[in-house]
Amino acid sequence: MPEKKYRDGYRKKRAADPARLAALDIMAQVREEGAYANLVASATLSDYGLSGRDAAFSLELAYGALRMQGYYDAILSNCATMPLSDLDPLILDVLRLGTHQLINMRVPAHAALAATVDVARQVASDGPSRLVNAVLRRVSEKTPEEWFNLVGQDEPELDRLSLQYSHPRWITKAFFEALKEQGRSEELEALLAADNEAAKVVLAARPALISQSELLDEVGARGSAGELADNAVVMASGVPAKVPAVVDGLAGVQDQGSQLVTEIFAKVPLEGKDDFWLDMCAGPGGKAALLCGYAQESGAQLIANEVHPHRAKLVQKSLRAFDRQSYRIRLGDGRRLPKEDDLIEAFDRILLDAPCTGLGSLRRRPEARWTKKPKDLKDLLVLQSELIDAALEVLRPGGLLGYITCSPQVDETTGQVNRLLAEKRVELVDISEFVPQPLQELLSEQGTLQLWPHHGGTDAMFLSVLRKV
Repeated sequence: MPEKKYRDGYRKKRAADPARLAALDIMAQVREEGAYANLVASATLSDYGLSGRDAAFSLELAYGALRMQGYYDAILSNCATMPLSDLDPLILDVLRLGTHQLINMRVPAHAALAATVDVARQVASDGPSRLVNAVLRRVSEKTPEEWFNLVGQDEPELDRLSLQYSHPRWITKAFFEALKEQGRSEELEALLAADNEAAKVVLAARPALISQSELLDEVGARGSAGELADNAVVMASGVPAKVPAVVDGLAGVQDQGSQLVTEIFAKVPLEGKDDFWLDMCAGPGGKAALLCGYAQESGAQLIANEVHPHRAKLVQKSLRAFDRQSYRIRLGDGRRLPKEDDLIEAFDRILLDAPCTGLGSLRRRPEARWTKKPKDLKDLLVLQSELIDAALEVLRPGGLLGYITCSPQVDETTGQVNRLLAEKRVELVDISEFVPQPLQELLSEQGTLQLWPHHGGTDAMFLSVLRKV
């Protein structure tokens, strides 16, 4: 009995760090409930009373451990005396948290060990905490460089890179094939490394509402003008939700790559009338807001179509600051547009930001690489083809279709474009004059544009602009 009282008192004196507990909580919600880390993070941090540096530290812990769990599991497999599959999933999460501190954070080894063992003791018991202590001590016996050189050293190159850079092999292979198509296969390792870097926070000044310079004035010293997209403001610090223009809907958070492909599409000249634009899959509304601004400036009207009611509400929120006469939000399946009677007979421009695997934005959702499955691709390819065909039915002859994916996967990008070209229903439009000089090398011989995180720090967006024959 005295021993138990002593242990209870020891726990009270050595209560685990709230920042580490919050990080573990976020990881547990992702694992147990299928939650998105970025969506549960704010409420979880609030529950633990975290703000400022403590909140930032907790997010770095959770996001880093989630993103790099494949690599950390490879390290832990060398240090544990049992298969990782035999461990309690919560204790495995604790081990990943500790490994992230030892390998990729500037936390002294003794502090990382002690604090992580405290977490294990608080969420489990003394037995698991001793296991955590023993395993992490073995991790700490090698430097990060030694671990990197050890992991996957006897594996074929794609397997080694997948382990070292913590990507499922099928995603690594998809990246390799996309790079190879562009003659850039030697850049695979650079791409994987860039894909593990946290994406910068970028704001988009919405045309017709606020200029880039006006948005810069609001952000002040915390921001700088984006070098790739005309309306981009890159934030070095601060909270976007506290920027007045964001609060009022004059600007929004949007990756430079996403801004750029929308901007290019809107700038491509069009012969004949240019009065009616369609954003076919408009949710959550970032591209729709840019398009609406460009349409308003040119005197056109935008129809923003979205099939999911909750996403249509997000589109409405994104467009709330625009003149209500310049846009209309439509709730419905984009594949049924040709059969509906409440639409313009023929659109002049259609932007199709197609549902896709989302492999181009893995930096933004740390758990996404582990939740996506290769089997998802088959159904997505069918959906993309059906949406493209429906778009061409309501696009006037000579009108422009902007086909965008947030994925570099070949079947989703050039594969879809090649199908249309083979059917001679469209022709590719030259967009080179609208592509910034630093990204000119990313144009294919065909004239499509594939962006990459290791070139300019954007998401891996794909764009082709097609003219209906």
